[in-house]
Amino acid sequence: MASSVSQQAYADAVEKLAAGTGTATAAQLASVADEILSVAGLLRAQPRLRRALIDPSRSGADRSELVRSLFSGKLAEVTVDTLGTLVSGRFSRPSELLDATERLGVEVLLRSAEKDGKLAEVEDELFRFGQIVSGSAQLAVTLSDSSAPSPRRVKLVGDLLKGKAQPTTLRLAELSLEGFGGRSFEGSLTRLVEMTAAKRDRQVAYVTVAKPLSDADEQALATKLSGMYERAVSLQVEVDPAIIGGVSVRVGSDLYDGTILRRLNAAKQAFAK
Repeated sequence: MASSVSQQAYADAVEKLAAGTGTATAAQLASVADEILSVAGLLRAQPRLRRALIDPSRSGADRSELVRSLFSGKLAEVTVDTLGTLVSGRFSRPSELLDATERLGVEVLLRSAEKDGKLAEVEDELFRFGQIVSGSAQLAVTLSDSSAPSPRRVKLVGDLLKGKAQPTTLRLAELSLEGFGGRSFEGSLTRLVEMTAAKRDRQVAYVTVAKPLSDADEQALATKLSGMYERAVSLQVEVDPAIIGGVSVRVGSDLYDGTILRRLNAAKQAFAK
């Protein structure tokens, strides 16, 4: 969990970023996001730089000036100003700075998709991509293998998504390969789905059914869950005939498993006793 001081540094950077991109177009926001995520990639590859940028023996102004000396003239001024604001704050660990930089990049990328009216599509595409990966053991192992050459895995994701998904979806999927926030590949995808939903002020409900729900059934379930959680709910539905019938719903740490498979397993356990 991030410390309160790193959370404040992140909040200050978000405020600086918002002030500098208030009138930016979707394309301009996407460009800034790409720059910030590129810097995150540099921080991931260079632990010494991460340590230098959180060095408590240097003043916040000195750390900010270091960012300016590295990136001025190479990145947009708003990107440099935002990153300078970020590192002028305090971080307990180098990993916190990396996580904050990645989150900033994702935040701008989602703002770009929001401005373009594509947030819902991005959320759904990320979820569906995760389902494709989890449905193929070989693909899951290949994409999750952090020891494999990154360009090869990036190319594989590009082959799967280019021309079939939003550019934002592709960029977020690529970020997942690096382990967003220190998570596994699949964990990164899940977290990014939830961040995209949150940007739409929605809670994600993961629903598993034996056969596709009708539009009316989906709407009824979404309405019921929205009432329970007092917040709009975004359904992400997976069809899995193995559950035989019924519905399983997971919202955050809450699991409601009304599947026939669960009942059969419970009955088997009862007989076994």
